[in-house]
Amino acid sequence: MAIIETEATLHEAHRDNHTHRDVNGGWLRPAVFGAMDGLVSNLALMTGVVGGAVSHQTVVITGLAGLAAGAFSMAAGEYTSVASQRELVEAELEVERRELRKHPEDEESELASLYESRGVEAGLAREVARQLSRDPEQALEIHAREELGIDPGDLPSPIVAAVSSFGSFALGALLPVLPFLLGATALWPALLLAFVGLFGCGAVVARVTARTWWFSGLRQLALGGAAAGVTYALGTLFGTVVG
Repeated sequence: MAIIETEATLHEAHRDNHTHRDVNGGWLRPAVFGAMDGLVSNLALMTGVVGGAVSHQTVVITGLAGLAAGAFSMAAGEYTSVASQRELVEAELEVERRELRKHPEDEESELASLYESRGVEAGLAREVARQLSRDPEQALEIHAREELGIDPGDLPSPIVAAVSSFGSFALGALLPVLPFLLGATALWPALLLAFVGLFGCGAVVARVTARTWWFSGLRQLALGGAAAGVTYALGTLFGTVVG
């Protein structure tokens, strides 16, 4: 009895705590990485320009131009990429839909064989395949999941991808230029705000990884700081040579 109670307790605990992180990242991953991309790229661009000893107006214009160009580029790239992927998936789904309409018996046998290959007894596999194949749309969804690894009802939206990429990139790119828009004439306020943003983005990324928040934050801070340092040095060099 004690063993049974112990096993039951363990099973109950496992059931209550059996949760997983979102390994795909959901909306969090593209949003955070879009903001991080905007922050690092615009920070590097602006530090390079500041290193060339240009005017305050030039720094502001460069930062705003980098924000707009990067955001539109990200949006266009995401829209094209996701739209192309969706069109490919829809084309493959149409192929599967035609096969189910023209050769339903063959598709049912294919599904049964798939279940058998995964350890289901032959008779049971055939019966499961027969029952699941009675509804054409359900059969299409199952074949899509099993053969293509996709969910027909959960295809990504190109518009959502483009808008979210534009917004997150623009938000990240705004951080290093914001102090200059508010009247700052030195680089350090922009660096301070950008470094806080880099650490914050890295810490948020830890939610979709196995790393601790401080490790991810410091890693992103180091990478962004390195990019800013290199471009500042290059800006100083080019400014000296051109000048």
